[in-house]
Amino acid sequence: MVNLNKLKGKMIEKGTTVSDLAKTIGIDKSTLYRKLRNNGEEISIKEASSIIKSLNLTIEEVNSIFFTQFVAFNAKDSKLSH
Repeated sequence: MVNLNKLKGKMIEKGTTVSDLAKTIGIDKSTLYRKLRNNGEEISIKEASSIIKSLNLTIEEVNSIFFTQFVAFNAKDSKLSH
């Protein structure tokens, strides 16, 4: 799941609309809207990579937008093993 609030916040910060972003990453805007409505679950790795480059995201931003569940899951497991 993608943290849509953070992604949308970065888009606003960079002055990018969903239509602009879709064009930049090479997909139809209606496709991107649909993927965002589904919590970003259908965003491919290639599309995520293009979004990262398009918005010039830092590693911290990438992790907080695209890997929140993974990081939270690993943090939880780390606490359980200690």
